[in-house]
Formats: sequence, C-alpha cells, structure tokens
Amino acid sequence: MTTPILETERLVLRAPDATDFEPLCALMADEEVARFIGGVQSPALAWRSLCGIVGHWQLRGYGFFSVIEKESGQWLGRIGPWYPHGWPQPEIGWTINRASWGKGYATEAAGACMDYVFDTLGWDSVIHLIHADNRGSQAVAARLGSSNSGEEVEVPGFGILVDVWGQSADDWRASRKQVKADPR
Repeated sequence: MTTPILETERLVLRAPDATDFEPLCALMADEEVARFIGGVQSPALAWRSLCGIVGHWQLRGYGFFSVIEKESGQWLGRIGPWYPHGWPQPEIGWTINRASWGKGYATEAAGACMDYVFDTLGWDSVIHLIHADNRGSQAVAARLGSSNSGEEVEVPGFGILVDVWGQSADDWRASRKQVKADPR
C-alpha cells in the first residue's frame, strides 16, 4: 500500500514507520502531552499504539501521519484522519510534542489533513474529539473553523468524556484560505 505524503510550508506529513518509535515513546511519556489522550504510556504500549496506527492505514486506507519539520527533520508528532472502532464518525486528531506547542504546527498539519479528507477521500464532514479542559486543542479546532457541537461522547476503550467539535466539507472549503494564511 502506498501512503500519500502531504507537504506544507514547514512540514512533511508521511506514513509512520519504525523510526518514529523513540520520539513517540518520548511524546507518550510526557504527562502534560498525554493527559487528555488516555495518559502516559510505557514503551510497550507506545509500540502497540504505533502498530495500531500502521494497521489503521492498512485496514482503512488512511490514518495518522508522522509530522516532520522540514528544516530540522525532527519528528513533531502525529496528526491525521482516524476512525477506530466505536468512534462516532471519522475524525482528524492531533498530538504534537510539547516543545512544538504554540508554533502553529498542529493547525498547519491539520489543515493539510482537512484538504486531504475532503478533496481526496471525499468525506462530507469531520469531527475532533476534544476534552473540555484541553484549551490548546480547542484553539486549534477553532482556528480550523470547527466548532463545538454541544455533544459529549465517551471515547471507546478509554472511558474519557470529550466534546465533539467539527465542521462540514462546505464550511471548510469556504474558510480554508483564511486558515492557511495564518495557522497560528
């Protein structure tokens, strides 16, 4: 299976591979990063997570991309379309290492993923499952033009209640130029 490579001004979004394991372990060992996505993971669980992401690509034909900063070649996190069993509908989710917070990377990469799911995969709408206390992810979703639907759901398998944010493909197409002009 050939996975696409998406590029933005500062980022390359590519298929995850074994070289992502060590930075993923560091990401998932950071309590602040992991607190809204199920908590800290041991290396054994991070390995299973990486394998789950790779498997998602195989089973669904899409999944989280590894986000690479062009200038440094550094792995920054994972962002992309995601639809595990039990999810209310397909999502674009994001997790970026803490050193990269506040630089607009999540919005920039998620915007490229929005284009991908609407223009290539043909999705009609997208959601983002965001914990009510996760102000950073709420800000990213708002910059993307998504809004809180007022619906709360439990993340299957995690027992975490989250708010459902999202937007339609038509809403994205109407606002995407503004998002791309200022990802921060």
